[in-house]
Amino acid sequence: MKYIEKLQYITHDIPDLSHIEQVQLACEAGAKWIQYRCFSKNEEELLNDINSVTEICDDWGTTLIVTNHIHLNGKADLQGFHIEDSKADFLALRKLVGDDITLGGSVNNVEDVIRLAEQGVDYVFLGPSSAVQTNINSSPFLGIDGYLNSINLLKDSNISIPVLAAGGIKIYDVEPLMQTGIFGIAVSEAIYSADDFIQAYQDFYDLVKG
Repeated sequence: MKYIEKLQYITHDIPDLSHIEQVQLACEAGAKWIQYRCFSKNEEELLNDINSVTEICDDWGTTLIVTNHIHLNGKADLQGFHIEDSKADFLALRKLVGDDITLGGSVNNVEDVIRLAEQGVDYVFLGPSSAVQTNINSSPFLGIDGYLNSINLLKDSNISIPVLAAGGIKIYDVEPLMQTGIFGIAVSEAIYSADDFIQAYQDFYDLVKG
């Protein structure tokens, strides 16, 4: 089984901090897993950005995952891809990227968690936990009960895959979420919008690692 980090920071297109600056701050805060999520650049710009981000992540020993953009497979030095389309053909994607590349996916229900696990995905984001501004998502919020029920159903089905809560998570959500048996948490806005990025990351880290 591949290494999966319990706290994952996701970069976003925001006015005040570039993706590179977000990655630098996250690494300085101790991040061991960063998902580069950018939909505002062309391929040349993406590769330039990712190459810069890769250097930072290599310096800090941080895993780099890229959201979607699987067409960049083999063109950049990264550890994996995260696919937000839960209906994607993950069997075909696994065949495309090979076994060494980490492959994750986003889902909204336990049935899709099971399907992706059976299709060779290494981890899943299950969400949204609550309202989130960085991703337009019409799916219902899961809340604590939704995660608890999902984790119990996975145990009953003997499905073992790291499931991370994602979508609108605030610092006060972390403790009750981790008590559901969830593997970990993916965070973005609550960290980059904080007054102190590094402190916010470390506060999340302390609660996730318990």
